Amino acid sequence: MYGVEASGAETERTAFRRAEKRYKLYKSQPPRSRKQPVVNRTDLSDVIDFLTVLESFERDGGTPEGIYRFECPGFALPIFCLKDRPGFYFIPCALTIEEQCYWIRQSLISFPQPHNRTNHTAIYGPISDLLTAVQNKKILVEAENSNVSMVDNNMLAPRYIFSETSLDAHVEGHGSCKSVAASVLLRKLRWSTLGLQFDWSKRNYDVSLPHNEIPKDLCLLAKKMAVPAMSSGEEFQPEAAIVNYFGPSDMLGGHLDDMEADWSKPIVSISLGCKAIFLLGGKSREDMPVSMFLRSGDIILMAAQARECFHGVPRIFIDDEHAENSDLLSQFSGEDDHYFMDYIKSSRININIRQVN
Repeated sequence: MYGVEASGAETERTAFRRAEKRYKLYKSQPPRSRKQPVVNRTDLSDVIDFLTVLESFERDGGTPEGIYRFECPGFALPIFCLKDRPGFYFIPCALTIEEQCYWIRQSLISFPQPHNRTNHTAIYGPISDLLTAVQNKKILVEAENSNVSMVDNNMLAPRYIFSETSLDAHVEGHGSCKSVAASVLLRKLRWSTLGLQFDWSKRNYDVSLPHNEIPKDLCLLAKKMAVPAMSSGEEFQPEAAIVNYFGPSDMLGGHLDDMEADWSKPIVSISLGCKAIFLLGGKSREDMPVSMFLRSGDIILMAAQARECFHGVPRIFIDDEHAENSDLLSQFSGEDDHYFMDYIKSSRININIRQVN
């Protein structure tokens, strides 16, 4: 999705790639059956469960081999680290259920708003109020008498607007199907960028692009959570954020986040929605990665040496046995909340905040 990624047959032979394939979602179709494909069972016995680690620590004060409790004066939440991955911090249950709901709403309402860019921007130009359009069952259509809307990554993009005309009626009236339902756009939303905008084609931050400031409440949360990974007397300065949206079968391949100037500063990564598996490898793809569960409300920090480690998300869980999002879904009980509930019951959102300079 972003960062440094390898390609080709050589990746199939690396330890990291083998781990990705081990945990990836696979389905099989029963022979001569019209039933839905069956999800193949995956051995999860080696996956670190930091919720279990936390419960065990609170009960008897112990931690599994290779894991230790990190003490950070003045930081109220429990923090766990891996002895062989310096610079990596895991903060389980960092957000309350109410905070999780708030950030899910922001991720679907506010974060895709222009001047923030999304994976749709290069195709359709800036799209405003996507979730409202979904709620009103609108479709995105090409605006009449409009050839260009903006220059984005040196590409001219047509301007599109939302219409209340049905998709069939629009096709009948215009003779072509240059349109897409808002609900489809929401499901195909894969990323949005906040603050300084990341140029995916050049793999750098383009300070010349117009951008919104990172919301103050997200800045405050990132500064608070980054404290364990910061040197004494220093404060984390949030300048950019990437929001990743994962559908049921999506994965994030092994990569490095290496475009920020100072790797001693952490990436603050917030998990929301369905449970996932996170792989943390080493400086080479040949290093065997450590696997761990990420639940909604967990936060991880990657700083210093951990910034040089390949990492990725090979799997999210949407089944009732493993998704572990029932408490979260129960919070979306308002009249207009079913859009959030329908989305998050089979999706995961990751907000990662960075100090660029």
